[in-house]
Amino acid sequence: MTKIIGHRGARGLAPENTLAAIDKALANGADMIEIDVRVSSDGVPVLSHGKSLAGHPRLHIREHSYQALQAARPDLPTLDEAVRHVKRRVPLMLEVKPGVAIGPFVATLRDALRDGWQPNDFLLGSKSQRILVALHHALPAIDKVVIERFLSVRAVSRAKQVGTRTLAMNQHFVWFGFVSAMHRRGYKLFVYTLNNPAKAKRWQRRGLAGVVTDHPELFASHTQNQKRATNRSGQDL
Repeated sequence: MTKIIGHRGARGLAPENTLAAIDKALANGADMIEIDVRVSSDGVPVLSHGKSLAGHPRLHIREHSYQALQAARPDLPTLDEAVRHVKRRVPLMLEVKPGVAIGPFVATLRDALRDGWQPNDFLLGSKSQRILVALHHALPAIDKVVIERFLSVRAVSRAKQVGTRTLAMNQHFVWFGFVSAMHRRGYKLFVYTLNNPAKAKRWQRRGLAGVVTDHPELFASHTQNQKRATNRSGQDL
């Protein structure tokens, strides 16, 4: 069954990379939650997609302390807060952005592992191969995901370097034959960012492993409709 992965929590339902977005993803049936991680100037991993704080383009995250960033945006969560908030209800797919110092990030995950989280509760990804390799050496027990826009050959090469079979690729550069080929070769393919349940269903038949979506509620509704249709068919027999 294709996994439904909430994108930046559930950015179509709440401000992205916030605890509110995480709650929306959980409430709407996400099997996994994807969030982005950067590190403040004083070494605090925080949730943010952009280099600058959302809504504050002049506040570059790596140039300001967490206290200063939180003063500008009170709903800015730390990675530690997000991990504790999820409480192992679903796995977390953590994208570490290029240029991020991974030391504080690694320390936060090691603390979580000591507190009872398991390696399979996390999936670590990055578009930067340098960062992905560093994460592989620092946290070898946690599986990695190669995030690649469209070059499948490079994605596979990167995956071999860190011993993973999980890829995340832009859905606009993915097609039926590619999904089938990756599945036959033993790769788990996630696509981002896909908000079309019908398209996901077609690709699921070809072996698609996961859908990163802004709107997990659309997929929950689609799944419920499928179950109702199956039940009606059974009653008609």
